[in-house]
Amino acid sequence: MVDWPLKVGLHHLRYFIAAAEHGSFRKAGVALAVEESSISRRIRDLEDCLGASLFQRHNGGVTLTVAGRQFLQEARTAMRHLGHGARDVGSIGRSESGYIRVGIFSSLASGFLRDLFQAYHAGRAGVQIDFSDGHPAEHIAAVRLHQLDVAFVTGTAQHGDCETVHLWSEQVFAVLPTAHSLAERQFLVWQDLIGETFIVSEQAPGREIHDFLIRHLSGLGRYPEVSRQNVGSDNLLSLVAIGRGLTLTSEATTSARLLGVVYRPIAGEMLPFSAVWSPNNDNPALRRLLSMALERRRCELHASA
Repeated sequence: MVDWPLKVGLHHLRYFIAAAEHGSFRKAGVALAVEESSISRRIRDLEDCLGASLFQRHNGGVTLTVAGRQFLQEARTAMRHLGHGARDVGSIGRSESGYIRVGIFSSLASGFLRDLFQAYHAGRAGVQIDFSDGHPAEHIAAVRLHQLDVAFVTGTAQHGDCETVHLWSEQVFAVLPTAHSLAERQFLVWQDLIGETFIVSEQAPGREIHDFLIRHLSGLGRYPEVSRQNVGSDNLLSLVAIGRGLTLTSEATTSARLLGVVYRPIAGEMLPFSAVWSPNNDNPALRRLLSMALERRRCELHASA
């Protein structure tokens, strides 16, 4: 492999390869739309830098020397690598490839997030997306540390050095056993739930559901009985089905049907969701995702107006 001096530039390689392929400085100049003298001068500079003659000059044009033939292979390899690198960087810059880490607090089964990521993947299948469930406070801390690119969390509160934008809202639903007396109702109000036993998961979003229940039911004069269970969402619904208690969920999760449970909306109770990200995060894949999310929000607002 040739040990190239730092003075060898891209234009030297382009001119050299063109002269080698055309066998003439004049024809290389025509192909590149530059003066023949520029081709000759750059190649002379290149030979001076390398300390070797690359061409034998004659009246009919030029032919490669032994050193020139070896250098041609190196030059073509270098140009090919530069081309690949430029395409890779351009692809990342256009967010056609890359990597994005996403913290979620809602379901991907349906609704805003499902539609957003379905559209994002359709146009950018080369972007790897890593999803992480978890508590909003932990996700926001991870965003600050650039361990997550963006977190989709409940609420609209601002978080100091992070950017926050409200994107969508979901109806809050009570999850009931099918045999429960309230299952006959089309919708519920908070007063209907006074005196009921609730179960929540120790995992996310159990803590938030617990606080949500306390906030709404204690204001009606009754502190609710809430049991914590160290199970995931699927088993939590199974516990509801066998009568261990009720729970709450958001609209996007209600597409998951389980034998023995029904979902009933709580009238007027909407849960806002926001995207949170660091303004110092320059990941192009993130910027494109945020752009698509904001455009989807605008479309939904326009449709509901």
